[in-house]
Amino acid sequence: MNLNPALKIFQPKINFQDKLFFTKHLATMIKAGVPIEEALETLSEQGKNKIIKETLAMVSKQVQNGKSLHESLKKTGEFSELYLNLISVGEESGTLEESLEFLAKQLAKDYSLRQKVTAALMYPSLVLSATIIMGGFIALYVLPKLVDFFEAFDFPLPLSTRILLFIANAAKNFGVLIAITIVLSFLGLYSLVQIKTIKLWWHSRIIQLPIIGNLFWYNQLARFSRNFGVLLKAGIPITRSLEITANTLTNAKFASDTKKIAELLNKGKNIHDILDNQKFTEFPSLVTKMVEVGEKTGKLEDTLIYLADFYEEEIDNISKNLSTVLEPILLLTIGLVVGFVAMAIISPIYELTGNIRR
Repeated sequence: MNLNPALKIFQPKINFQDKLFFTKHLATMIKAGVPIEEALETLSEQGKNKIIKETLAMVSKQVQNGKSLHESLKKTGEFSELYLNLISVGEESGTLEESLEFLAKQLAKDYSLRQKVTAALMYPSLVLSATIIMGGFIALYVLPKLVDFFEAFDFPLPLSTRILLFIANAAKNFGVLIAITIVLSFLGLYSLVQIKTIKLWWHSRIIQLPIIGNLFWYNQLARFSRNFGVLLKAGIPITRSLEITANTLTNAKFASDTKKIAELLNKGKNIHDILDNQKFTEFPSLVTKMVEVGEKTGKLEDTLIYLADFYEEEIDNISKNLSTVLEPILLLTIGLVVGFVAMAIISPIYELTGNIRR
């Protein structure tokens, strides 16, 4: 399992469902009184694929050698900091089965959230991918064949046809080069976005995108609220909870500002004061007000989990409405492109037949 860092990107990972399976069944077995070593060994034998089998076998061996479950899981490099901290708290307090059950529930909710976001983006992604593939096929194989046909006309061609001919000529003469340039441009942009300052700027713009921006925004708010609330509920100090939560967020701007909140908390400020006074625009007033209520009542963790449920419901609503909103826009765009191509091809043919009749 200890691979060279340069090769780690090629190392297969345990999928989310396997982690959920492991957590849920380990909780059940420990609750039933099965010793942890035996439970781990049984689960490693029942693993659905080679990766989970090998990982759990290694964890089982480590535990049998006297290591804690938390330390053994950490060595695999497969489990998040949030997961490991909750396991550690469970071991220290003697409530490992409760921690595992709680983790299983949270993993199930996180999986449900991911599925909602994936489902919401599925339709537009499929339509966009199909459009790009068809557009590429037409540009590389269909349009070049029209060049010689239209160039034989001995009368001025309409503007739409001339534009189409320009695209066709470019596809005919430089099609492969254009395709390579597009791929290299995407790879270059991806590499550029990995630079910290650019990544922060880009991620702050993603949540401002029309239509789908709210989907990414609410996803991060739900993750922030649930993970932060879960860690506080487990008894982890508030500053440490924020630092761990920051590492679970996929949006660089959210993660960076969450770390800044943790730093400012160390200076003796309240979270709602920090959110009120700092320029953390990605945290809406609803979050600030609810956090203030949670801090005043001493039930911040419950308030955060309520906020997570609220934003997950919002994601559910967006995912249901997204295809309805995007469908006419996508169809109109495709219709305009098809209409333009049809006009560019039919117009000169119609004009040619008109000249022949005369």
